[in-house]
Amino acid sequence: MSTIGFIGGSGIYEALPLNDVREVEYDTPYGEPSDAVTIGEFADTGREVAFLPRHGSNHGVSPTDLPYRANMYALKRAGVTHVFASNAVGSLKEELAPGTLVVPDQIYDRTKRRDLSFYGDGVVVHQPFADPYSPELVDHLAEAAESVVGGEGDEDDPGDTRVVKGGTYVCIEGPQYSTRAESEFYRSQGWDLVGMTAVPEAKLAREAEIAYATIAGVTDYDVWKADSEVTLEEVLENAERNQAAIEAVVEEAVRTLPDDHECAAHTALAGTVNTPTEAIPEDTRERVEPLLGEYL
Repeated sequence: MSTIGFIGGSGIYEALPLNDVREVEYDTPYGEPSDAVTIGEFADTGREVAFLPRHGSNHGVSPTDLPYRANMYALKRAGVTHVFASNAVGSLKEELAPGTLVVPDQIYDRTKRRDLSFYGDGVVVHQPFADPYSPELVDHLAEAAESVVGGEGDEDDPGDTRVVKGGTYVCIEGPQYSTRAESEFYRSQGWDLVGMTAVPEAKLAREAEIAYATIAGVTDYDVWKADSEVTLEEVLENAERNQAAIEAVVEEAVRTLPDDHECAAHTALAGTVNTPTEAIPEDTRERVEPLLGEYL
């Protein structure tokens, strides 16, 4: 039975029906993860869920400085095969109003200062990434969202929340929000959402052969809309309003994921290593063994 990882805020983890909860600290060759990994049995299903707060328990690390590689490596060590994530995002389209939940299927990377890969230092891996979110997991997550919260959209009723499947998430460096010129440019490209944490999280999940999808809760209209000036206060208030709907979606997605669920991501590294095994330095081989071992 697959272990499911969840990356997001602590509120969602606390709402999940987990039993026999324990905290596990993982040492990784990429530094310390954001926090200990909290692992528990989901309800009475026998399935384990491993939770990692992206920004740490006190939200003390900016999007640029997050230990993305350590986080994903720790989840791999925990036996995770599927990751559901949650993101607070700005909307680049009128129809994606605050309170909308989106399951994106594409990413555009506008980050500048992040470590994007586990590999290097003597091993070259060319990872296909045309579909950055696992299509099979996108389908499952969107179906879960539609079944428990999908509706016309009512901010007072999480069971009547608008759900949109598909869309492009442009990931900016942050921690500053967009300029108006940037926001208008993103809109002109036809992109849908703007946020700060999809990259390199999705890339590293693929390099670790972990299926990955996210439920993004719209909190604001970025700064393109007339009289719109995104603020932390607005983001936090709307993120709190989105919380109940996201909790319901994640719980349903975990509950209904088949025990034998398989994704193309689970064999993503096949044929991607461009360096002969004998040419890879010993220390590098040791570092990537939990990820690349069967291909070396």
